[in-house]
Amino acid sequence: MSTLTAIKGESGPQVRSLYRQLLRQGEQFAAYNFREYALRRTRDAFREHKNVRDEREIQELVQNGIKELQSLKRQTVVSQFFQLDRLVVEGGKSGKQTGRRNDIVRQKDTGWD
Repeated sequence: MSTLTAIKGESGPQVRSLYRQLLRQGEQFAAYNFREYALRRTRDAFREHKNVRDEREIQELVQNGIKELQSLKRQTVVSQFFQLDRLVVEGGKSGKQTGRRNDIVRQKDTGWD
């Protein structure tokens, strides 16, 4: 959230809310690569525009962000139809934890042993 602390005025809460919504929606992608791209793109876009002070330009950026959010919502719904097995690198999303951090064990036997 440090990228948003420079935003002051009336649009600050609206921008922070949009940022959180975009991050939450990006987490909804079924595919790891799409999910990580959406999160990275959101963070990069907000970092790129963190020094904008003109209220009019901020409102234009917010409108573009709202359009992106609507697009993300559509795409995440579509991505739910094409789910595959999750990768081991996807953290606690699937598999079985053995107690230590980041030590996912696959539950599904692939027959390669």
